[in-house]
Amino acid sequence: METVFINSPLGITKIIGDDNGISVISVSDVGTNEVSKEIPEVLKDAVLQLNEYFEGKRTDFNLKLNPQGTEFQQKVWKSLLEIPFGKTVSYMDQTKKLGDVKAIRAVASANGKNPLWIVVPCHRVIGTNGSLTGYAGGLSRKKWLLEHESPSQQQSLF
Repeated sequence: METVFINSPLGITKIIGDDNGISVISVSDVGTNEVSKEIPEVLKDAVLQLNEYFEGKRTDFNLKLNPQGTEFQQKVWKSLLEIPFGKTVSYMDQTKKLGDVKAIRAVASANGKNPLWIVVPCHRVIGTNGSLTGYAGGLSRKKWLLEHESPSQQQSLF
């Protein structure tokens, strides 16, 4: 496994992967890890695509993914990939789509364990009432990501 740390608008992003795919993309506060001086070849495309996303030049990712989790978690994470850029769904919507409304807590828990920040867009899942509930990266990051993806971003008049 190779690891790289890059700067992002939301903190230091850690990417871990190998020839089998990207296993982890996470974020931490600035100062917790040092930015890598070199990018391992196997992670260059992930770094490029994340940078394009933050620059507003990319709305979807084309990466080989290899997250580690239970069969249920894998199913939940796969469903997250179906949420389009700029759209949100509620935890209940996601649970209904997965076929068991009684599993809402398990679905929310699996979302919270999503190891592929941004690329598997758990930030696009919100409370039924539209609230920004639950996000492992912190609600301020979730708010930033949703505003970044908003199709109607307000522009300055001056």
